[in-house]
Amino acid sequence: MKILIIGFKGMLGSELVEVFQGGHELVLWDKAQIDITKRDDVMSKIGELLPDVVINAAAYTAVDKAESEKDLVYKVNGCAVGFLSTICKEINALFIHFSTDYVFDGQSQNGYRENHKYAPINMYGKSKALGEKMILDIEPRYYLIRTSWLFGKHGNNFVETMMRLFQEKKELKVVNDQFGSPTYAKDLAEQTKDLIESGKPYGIYHITNSNFCSWYVFAQKIFELCEIRPVIKPVASREFPTAAQRPTYSMLVNTKLPQMRSWEDALRDYLLETGRIDKI
Repeated sequence: MKILIIGFKGMLGSELVEVFQGGHELVLWDKAQIDITKRDDVMSKIGELLPDVVINAAAYTAVDKAESEKDLVYKVNGCAVGFLSTICKEINALFIHFSTDYVFDGQSQNGYRENHKYAPINMYGKSKALGEKMILDIEPRYYLIRTSWLFGKHGNNFVETMMRLFQEKKELKVVNDQFGSPTYAKDLAEQTKDLIESGKPYGIYHITNSNFCSWYVFAQKIFELCEIRPVIKPVASREFPTAAQRPTYSMLVNTKLPQMRSWEDALRDYLLETGRIDKI
């Protein structure tokens, strides 16, 4: 297959490149090659390329900044997804798009299934929900993949933030009242490849590492695996006021695919691969 990966330089895009290399013809685009917020750019360039598969790994992800950049976040996460859906439908390409737990309000302690209704509580979540609606309205052949709490080798993430703060502070305070499933970008990329090659019905899929935790427990596990013993204190979200409100419960319930390995096992591999810990 000829597979176009948009946003190939990002955390997820880089992992997608690695897992798809070898078996397919890859075309790798980023901002320099295409402006997905411009309809004419999308229609002409992808229409000329005629890929079999379009994977959109590009997104506006600055959750707090999105509160003051509404127009931009809606263009990238919403309107652009509509343009990509339209051209994919026109050329009959399979469209893969990634969304987020933030399309939900975070009130359900039992988590969220694939068919749960949207109720985003911040601009980022609203923009991602708009993108999802664009796909569902236009109806190309699609896999709409929601994920959460992503960490990986090719970008800033919670693991690296914790390691940096450990070097800078005597005591760490970490939020203990937000819950979700940390997800390794490498695992998400591999599961995406399996989904594309499986021939499963088109639609919405939830892909995260299994099990869930709070940010505090996530931080505890990071330091435990690294055999570091910082002073770490659990605190309420109100101690860290942010421009964007966060969902309390972000667990995405997967009812359609085999369960992935635990986030704890994935985190251990990430720390091994980045040289944070040594092999036993």
